[in-house]
Amino acid sequence: MTEPRPEQEQSQDQTAEGTIAAPGPSKNELKRLAKQAEKEKKAAEKAAKQAELKAAQAAAEVDYSVEFYGALPLNQSQERTGDNSHLLFQITTQISDFTPGAERISIATLTPQDVGRTVLFRARVHTLRAQGSKMVFIALRQRLDSIQALVAQAAGTISKQMVKWAGSLADESIVLVQGVVQAPVEEVKSVTLGTIEILISKIHLISGLDTRLPFSLDDASRPESEYDREDTQFNRVLLDTRLNNRVVDLRTPTNQSIFVLQAAVTRLFREYLESQNFIEIRSPKLQGAATESGASVFKVSYFKTQAFLAQSPQLAKQMAIAADFERVYEIGPVFRAENSFTHRHMTEFTGLDLEMAIEEHYHEVVDVLDNMLQHIFKGLTKDYAKEIAVIQKQFPADNFKWKEPTLRLNWKDGLAILKEGGVDLDEFEDLSTENERLLGKLVREKYDTDYYILDKFPLAVRPFYTMPDANDPRYSNSYDFFMRGEEILSGAQRIHDPALLTERMVASGVDPNTMKGYLDAFKLGAPPHGGGGIGLERVVMLFLKLNNIRRASMFPRDPRRLEP
Repeated sequence: MTEPRPEQEQSQDQTAEGTIAAPGPSKNELKRLAKQAEKEKKAAEKAAKQAELKAAQAAAEVDYSVEFYGALPLNQSQERTGDNSHLLFQITTQISDFTPGAERISIATLTPQDVGRTVLFRARVHTLRAQGSKMVFIALRQRLDSIQALVAQAAGTISKQMVKWAGSLADESIVLVQGVVQAPVEEVKSVTLGTIEILISKIHLISGLDTRLPFSLDDASRPESEYDREDTQFNRVLLDTRLNNRVVDLRTPTNQSIFVLQAAVTRLFREYLESQNFIEIRSPKLQGAATESGASVFKVSYFKTQAFLAQSPQLAKQMAIAADFERVYEIGPVFRAENSFTHRHMTEFTGLDLEMAIEEHYHEVVDVLDNMLQHIFKGLTKDYAKEIAVIQKQFPADNFKWKEPTLRLNWKDGLAILKEGGVDLDEFEDLSTENERLLGKLVREKYDTDYYILDKFPLAVRPFYTMPDANDPRYSNSYDFFMRGEEILSGAQRIHDPALLTERMVASGVDPNTMKGYLDAFKLGAPPHGGGGIGLERVVMLFLKLNNIRRASMFPRDPRRLEP
């Protein structure tokens, strides 16, 4: 065995005794490490505090109202939880499926006696304003009526997120609202139901807006006088702008009221005539010949020939009398191809027509027409005072005046009144619009009435089927009714003798061969008869003094307008 060398022994001895230790950290290094440890400790404590704060904030911002607001799913009639077919404007029905104690209501039915009552209703957002970040006031509208509602932050019930969302709703959005009726701090002047308000507990969006409103409903509801002030800051909404955006325009309380009255006119017309044993009929609006004159008729393609849109139900009414219906009426569209842009003409309007058999004298017809119109005037005045008042806020006017019995003037009497007023007309000249208005003004001054009848027009200015006067064939058994100086009804005794009818056709430039079916009805025997036709929109316009017939037509048609 080889002996270890001395150097190897020394190395092994050192190893056995242990490795020589390295020098330790300096005092500066120890201080640095201590500072670093302290810094890390503080950072950890700060992070813990921040995490704790965030957790507290998150807990505080939990939206405990999340189920009480927001957009509803698209209504595709997924389910029906109650019989609400007769809602919204007629009744109040308990519905337990939404919230116990809530009722579907029309806001028009609410009064101060309802304070404390929980209600549920659908409405449009008319306007809204935020008061800080904790409260939003919303004016809600149902047709003519409006009420103030408020969404107010309340711990545990109404979250600030709910208030913020409610404040973001666009005007004219449709919402479903639940809340409690309460008394406001003071009466709210900007709504119709100012002595009560709704404290909202739930509000959901049914239908929002995908575009901007063309104008505000407040601007569209102002009277013209407000725009004429020198200091006005309002935006005037022109009639063409209204008609181009008619869906929005029709939402104003004024327009809602106008068309309530228009519906009332047709109801009262029907109501009176039904009480007088009239039968409602439906006549065709496509005809093979013009009923009045070829100049004002619309021609349409009809397979291999042409047809005409009915200028009136005149021929059908008369044939119904020849068919022994005795008394008939119709409510339907009338078409006139008149290239006129006046305030009172349209190319399509609604006609209220009647025809009846005569026993002795055509004034029997005049009496029925007069009584029917008076029934309409009385019904509107008695039952629709609220709507009339709403309309008069935007269109100020004297209340419509009429006398009982109705003023009846002979044609010659009318000319004499005009002559007194400085207009000397030819005895057989028709009245112009200007002279009609002047006569109405003079009649109002002399007789204190807006409504009168003018009888015995010259035959030359009436349609071919008008019966000539028995004593002077230059005149006729015809009449017009006037409201505020404008004609609203034209009528006459009709010719029921086929020979005289043919003669009058030829004299008026109408080819009898084009109206063979009409003539044949009288060859089979027809009783003496007469009638008249009323323009619905013109009656509404003049009763309310709207100044333009387009305001009394939901979607008016004139030579320049076929849409909307």
